[in-house]
Amino acid sequence: MAAIAAARNRNFHCKGNRRVVATETTQRVRAACAGAIVQLAFAGAVMLISTQEGRSSRLCSKGKHMAPADPARRAVLRAEAISKVYRTGSVAVQALQSVDLALQEQEMVVLLGASGSGKSTLLNILGGLDRPSAGRVWFHDQELTALPDAALTRYRRDNVGFVFQFYNLVPSLTARENVALVTEIAAHPMRPEEALERVGLGQRLNHFPAELSGGEQQRVAIARAIAKRPALLLCDEPTGALDSKTGITVLEALVEVNRTLGAATVLITHNAAIQAIADRVIVMADGRISSDFRNPSPVAPAQVSW
Repeated sequence: MAAIAAARNRNFHCKGNRRVVATETTQRVRAACAGAIVQLAFAGAVMLISTQEGRSSRLCSKGKHMAPADPARRAVLRAEAISKVYRTGSVAVQALQSVDLALQEQEMVVLLGASGSGKSTLLNILGGLDRPSAGRVWFHDQELTALPDAALTRYRRDNVGFVFQFYNLVPSLTARENVALVTEIAAHPMRPEEALERVGLGQRLNHFPAELSGGEQQRVAIARAIAKRPALLLCDEPTGALDSKTGITVLEALVEVNRTLGAATVLITHNAAIQAIADRVIVMADGRISSDFRNPSPVAPAQVSW
């Protein structure tokens, strides 16, 4: 791959008139690049085991509180009565309880809830990183819950962009090369340069992660996620490690790509102020959707403060 080749070329040094390969460094870069591709698909898996208490609740059942669909937008993904139980020995933790959800193209959804409410578990199931214990999930007309592992991997690779709180960038690769890790395996990608331009980093293509601020690193991660032109963009606390000013810059990048690329975007946050930018707000509690409503007047990220 071009990104790997570029990284390897930097790991040569001269001894007299001979070019000597810095073998150990090259091997580390190869390992980092190979690991990064796996990391893009499975970085969220560490969040799957959580300490939710499976308290019983009657907050939501069979889509009772689901926001009405926008007839102008096409449905992208639908989940029906999905539940998730984690078991450790004789201990069972009910992370999700009979959740119904539908997402539409170009929809900006903010998902709120306390730690342990099931937000990340729901996101992992929608993104194909995990499977529900019960219930069904469809992407367009394809039932994800019926797919074998290889087909579920193709679904993630071709249709889902992930953005996590921690950027998961390869330190030895430039911003352009980090994005190229995805574009070299995606079916119909945009150029890495175009993806970085879309998040305002057109002048930082050849900078390494250590040369970028936290907000810039997160925008590289967003560029990497959107470079495959995903139908679904899933963001788990993308501003959680950032100050408010930098966080607003990241939110502006997410809103821009949501509007221009049309991906259904789900943004998990503990920060209730961020719901003001959303088309739709979903609140979770005890593994259920407690409320689901449309925001009649979304505001620009610059108008949000926390």
